[in-house]
Amino acid sequence: MIAPSIHTVCPIPVMSETNRSQPRFSHSADTLSQIARDALQHAGRQGATACSAEVSDGFGQTVTVRKGEVETIEYNRDKGLSVSAYLGQRRGNASTSDFSPQAVRDTVDAALSIARHTAQDDCAGLPEPESLATGFPDLDLYHPWLLNVEQAIGLAGECEQAAFARDKRIRNSEGATIGVHESQFVYANSLGFIGGYPSSRHSVSCAVIAGKGGAMQRDYWYTEAREASDMLRVEEVGRIAAERAIRRLKARKLGTMQVPVLYEAPVAASLLGHFTGAVSGGSLYRKSSFLLDHLGKPVFSPGVHIDDIPDIPRGLASSAFDDEGVKTQHRAIVEKGVLQGYFLGTYSARKLGMKTTGNAGGNHNLVLRPGKLNFGGLLKEMGRGLLVTELLGQGVNHVTGDYSRGAAGFWVENGEIQYPVEEITIAGNLKDMYRNIAAVGNDVLVQGSRQCGSILIESMMVAGHY
Repeated sequence: MIAPSIHTVCPIPVMSETNRSQPRFSHSADTLSQIARDALQHAGRQGATACSAEVSDGFGQTVTVRKGEVETIEYNRDKGLSVSAYLGQRRGNASTSDFSPQAVRDTVDAALSIARHTAQDDCAGLPEPESLATGFPDLDLYHPWLLNVEQAIGLAGECEQAAFARDKRIRNSEGATIGVHESQFVYANSLGFIGGYPSSRHSVSCAVIAGKGGAMQRDYWYTEAREASDMLRVEEVGRIAAERAIRRLKARKLGTMQVPVLYEAPVAASLLGHFTGAVSGGSLYRKSSFLLDHLGKPVFSPGVHIDDIPDIPRGLASSAFDDEGVKTQHRAIVEKGVLQGYFLGTYSARKLGMKTTGNAGGNHNLVLRPGKLNFGGLLKEMGRGLLVTELLGQGVNHVTGDYSRGAAGFWVENGEIQYPVEEITIAGNLKDMYRNIAAVGNDVLVQGSRQCGSILIESMMVAGHY
């Protein structure tokens, strides 16, 4: 992978124990809980047979510095109440950003009014009571970052400056950005469930341009985590962005051929995204998935194992319960290439005649178990072929699995990178691509909910523009 695999400590201000005790949100967790209870109680008084409510409160600060000057400073505070009310098997939903008692009652009334005009749906309703979470382990998801605007500007400037200092061929910048995001929520329903927690998600990113005139190349890098000190140093982010842009200079074009393709870890995660969408309840009950009726069948090559893990401490997609209060569970989604389970919420599970998997809201930390080879080993395993480091366009048909994406990267000969390439298209069908995975790297990169190393596919069509 064209980036260091070892994360170094970020020497930036973090929240002290004293400051942790200070209010960070506009409303306390107790206030959010009471708003949710008030909504449920009013729904019951108005004749609702069931009801759920989610109340949230959060804020974000984003600062971007470009060419040494402050380009944008954004600060937002958001809050909201969403109510789903049921009249038998008719459902209505309404939301508001007003937490006043009258607004809460009006929102519930609006949800009930919608429910009265909605058709009966025999799959509508709250989860089965026995599926709800009863324990709430501390997954260490909230780490405030005590960072004022001046400090954020300084860090963004250091990040960008590190990119410019890396090589004189870095001529321009799209900016370096520091993001701080914190939120809390409470979800409750009329089955007696109530739960919630605060969480944080911070980020540093940098995008720069190397070269000049018609020979310019752009690339970027970013890091994000629940805890600021778990991120890469800002100087490292800038340096990596610069190195990636420089490596792309003097890119060539390729002819059309059938060759192995190695997806670098940052873009390999997109292959997991297509898979997740294909085995999610909505796609399955609508029969709009290329993996319809594949449960218990081989989908990937035998060396592929994928787990859905909701309880990774500080995980970017960790949670003790899903969007409906259903208990989450560690599940093997793919074992030895065979599809073992879907991603289902209550509604989609009922539509399919199955049980919820605790995935209302999507996958948790989806982890492709690493193989034995590092990035260099994967290059040698491939021998001759295409290393993909960037994907362009949206050419994926999730009904048929047909896949065609613009791409850029590097040509590889004898297991060594030879030169950068651009203006190419890679094509195939996701079913074939998954079954033809030759190796999975141990260069695992965590930049979101889907964690994987680089992925080597035995053969794909590479269309050049000669």
